[in-house]
Amino acid sequence: MTPAPPKPPEALDEDAAARELAELAAAIARHDRAYHELDAPLVSDAEYDALRRRNEVLEARFPQLIRPDSPSRRVGAAPAAGFAKVIHRLPMLSLGNAFAPEEFAEFCDRARRFLGSSMPFAMVGEPKIDGLSLSLTYAQGQLLRAGTRGDGSEGEDVTANVRTIAAIPPRLHGRSPALIEVRGEVFMSKADFLALNAAQERAGGKVFANPRNAAAGSLRQLDPTITAARPLSFFAYAMGEASEPVAATHWAYLQRLRHWGFAVNPLSRHLESETDAPGFQAEMAAQRAGLAYDIDGVVYKIDDLALQNRLGFVGREPRWAIAWKFPAEQATTRLLDIQIQVGRTGALTPVAVLEPVNVGGVLVRHATLHNEDEIARLDVRVGDSVRIQRAGDVIPQVLGIVLEARPAGAHPFQFPRRCPVCGSHAVRAEGEVVWRCSGGLTCPAQVEERLIHFASRGAFDIEGLGEKSVHEFHELGWIRSPADVFRLPAREAEIAGLEGWGEQSAANLVRAIGERRRIGLARFIYALGIRRIGAANARLLARHYGDVETFLQRMREVADPASEERAAVTSIIGIGPAIAEELAEFFGEERNFRAVRELADALDIQPEETAGGGVLAGRTVVFTGTLPTLSRPEAKALAERHGAKVTDSVSKRTDYVVVGADAGSKAGKASELGITVLDEEGFRALLAQGPGR
Repeated sequence: MTPAPPKPPEALDEDAAARELAELAAAIARHDRAYHELDAPLVSDAEYDALRRRNEVLEARFPQLIRPDSPSRRVGAAPAAGFAKVIHRLPMLSLGNAFAPEEFAEFCDRARRFLGSSMPFAMVGEPKIDGLSLSLTYAQGQLLRAGTRGDGSEGEDVTANVRTIAAIPPRLHGRSPALIEVRGEVFMSKADFLALNAAQERAGGKVFANPRNAAAGSLRQLDPTITAARPLSFFAYAMGEASEPVAATHWAYLQRLRHWGFAVNPLSRHLESETDAPGFQAEMAAQRAGLAYDIDGVVYKIDDLALQNRLGFVGREPRWAIAWKFPAEQATTRLLDIQIQVGRTGALTPVAVLEPVNVGGVLVRHATLHNEDEIARLDVRVGDSVRIQRAGDVIPQVLGIVLEARPAGAHPFQFPRRCPVCGSHAVRAEGEVVWRCSGGLTCPAQVEERLIHFASRGAFDIEGLGEKSVHEFHELGWIRSPADVFRLPAREAEIAGLEGWGEQSAANLVRAIGERRRIGLARFIYALGIRRIGAANARLLARHYGDVETFLQRMREVADPASEERAAVTSIIGIGPAIAEELAEFFGEERNFRAVRELADALDIQPEETAGGGVLAGRTVVFTGTLPTLSRPEAKALAERHGAKVTDSVSKRTDYVVVGADAGSKAGKASELGITVLDEEGFRALLAQGPGR
C-alpha cells in the first residue's frame, strides 16, 4: 500500500501533529549533524528550510505541542569530536525566516506589538551569506579565541585554523573594548570553490557539493595547514558580548567593524524605514546570480540596539531580526487524483496526488489542497496541469492551474458529504472551512487515530504500541477505548502468538504499559485527544486545577455554559472561549466522561508540580491597565521569566495585581479581596528581590 502523504497543517489534528513534530525533530537533528558536524548535507538547502518551516508552521498552529527537543529551541548541532569546546558568552542563536512580504510585515508588527509601539523601524539589510557562522573573541584588541556556532551554546575551538585566514585580523586596529566578541560568516567565493574542486579532482581528493560545504570543511580541519591552503573569506556582521557599549545602532557598529579591520558586506544597506525592505529585497534577488558568492536571502535587523535589547529573544530566534529568503523553486505537473484523509478529530483533508516531478532536487508526488474553499478558489480539477512550489512547507502547495492545458471533460471536484472511511455524514460548522466526519468514536479512522495519539510520545509514551500495533489490536477488537490499553496485559499470551510478535516483544509491551500507569496530570489531559488541547494547553489546565479529581469535577461544571466554572476556565491565559467550548463539548458527552472516569480509575495520576525558580515562582499575577513603560507582552514575559503564572482574571488565588492607567474593575476587585496591588515601579522592585529564570 502506498503510504498516505502528510496532512496539510490547516486541518491537521493534534495527535498527527505531535507525531509529525517528533519526526521533524529527529530528521532536523540528523540533518543538522550532517551539515554542521560532517559538512556533508543529506538534503538541499531548500529542502532543509522546508523542514524547518514545516516545524514552525505546526508549532505556530499547535503551540501546545512544542517539544523540549524542538528544532525551534536548538541551533545547529553538537560540536564535533576532535576539537576543544568553546562556551559562547552569549548564545549564537539562529534566525526566523520570512518568504513573502506579508510575513516580513507580520514580523515588524509582532515587534511593534511587543513594544507597544506604532512607529516604523529603521533597519539594516544584509545579504545572507551561505557559509559557516563564527565567533571571534578579542581581548585587549588581540584575537584570543575563535569558535564555530555548534549547538548555539557550545562550539568548536578553531582558533589555530582561523589565524591562517587573511580576512580575519589578528589584532583590531585602533581603540576597542577590553573584551568583545565579533561574529560573522566564513565563506568561499564561487570562483574559489570551482578552482578548489578542480584541484581536489586532479589530486584524487574530496570534491565538495557546494561552496558552503567547501568553506565549512576547510575551516574544520584538524590540520591548520590545510585550512591555510584554502581560499576562505569572512564577512563580519554581528556582536556577541562586549565589555563596554560599542555603538547605539547596528549600522554604526558595522562602521566600527570596518574601522577595526574587518570586511563587511559592501551590499549591506541602512534603510530609513521597514517599508524600504521589499525594494531592497527585489534588488538583491536581481543581483543574486551575478554575485561572487552565494546568498539565499537578506537578513533584516532593527537598527536601534536599545530596541534590540528590549525585544530580546523567543526560543532560538531574536525578535529583532529575520531572514527573508528568496522564493523557492516551482514546477508544473499533472493532477492525477484528489484524495480525502480523515484525522482524529474527523477533519476531512483533501490532498493532491501528482504525476511525480522534481522540484529543487526533491521528487514530489503529493501537495496540499487545504480545504473545499481552496479547491473552489483554484478551480482545480483532476487532469489539470498544476503549478506547485516547495516554499515554507514540507508538503508542497498547489499555486494554480494552467487553464489552457485543461483536458476536455474535466469536471469540478465535488467535496464528499460522507466520510470516506465510515460513511457517516460530513458536517461543516458555521464559520469553519473544514468538513468533519460526524461518526465520532464509531468511525474507525477517528478511533484509531485517538488511540495512536493516546499512546504517542507526548502522551502516555507506550513503547511498542505504535500505529501498526494500534491498528492490529483495534481490528481484533481488543482496544476500543483508552482504558482498554491497560487491559492488554491480560492478553499477553495472545499477543505473543500474533505474527511478528513473540514472547519477548509481548512481555516488553506489557512492561511498558505497566510503567505508564503512573502519569502526570498534564500528560493525562493531553492524551485524551480533545480538540485544541495540546501539550501546552494541557499543562495550563493541569496547573490551574492541580489534581485529577478537581479537574474532572470542574469539567462537569464547564459543560454548563452559564456556570461560574465556564467563565473561570476562559480566564486562564491561553484558554479562551473556543477551547472552553471544546472542553464542554467533550465532557458534556456522557460516553466520553465515562471513558475518562474509567481510565482515571485505572491509573495513578500525579498532581501537576509548580515550576520552581524565580522570585515569583508559584505566584499568580494579573496585569490590568496601561503601564508607563512596559507593553503587556513585555510585562507578561518578564513575570513569567521570574516564575509567575499570569492570568486574565482576579480571584482569591491571585497573589499580585499590577495596575496601570485605566485599570478598570480588576483593581477594585483586588482591593475587595485583599490582594496586593502594585504599580509598575512596585512590580520592578519586586522582581529586583531575586533572580529571574
